[in-house]
Amino acid sequence: MTKFVSRFLKDESGATAIEYGLIAALIAVVIIGAVSLVGTNLSTTFSHIAANASHSQAKLVLASPDLVKRSGDRSGACGSPSATGPTGPSRWS
Repeated sequence: MTKFVSRFLKDESGATAIEYGLIAALIAVVIIGAVSLVGTNLSTTFSHIAANASHSQAKLVLASPDLVKRSGDRSGACGSPSATGPTGPSRWS
């Protein structure tokens, strides 16, 4: 019996497995924290980009309302029944 107890106390294979398990758990926590932080920052960045883009678009429309009228004019565009457009004959004529 004393032989079994002394062998059990000297055996370190279980301790190594536990150490590897703790290291893996620590790495997983760091990865989860980093991904969460990057995801939040990325979401915030894209929200700012979207807000600035819509704000710039609104300023453009308010600054030149004739762009809205001209955007509907498709004369001379590909497949248009008109043979000439604002810049001359179309390539389909």
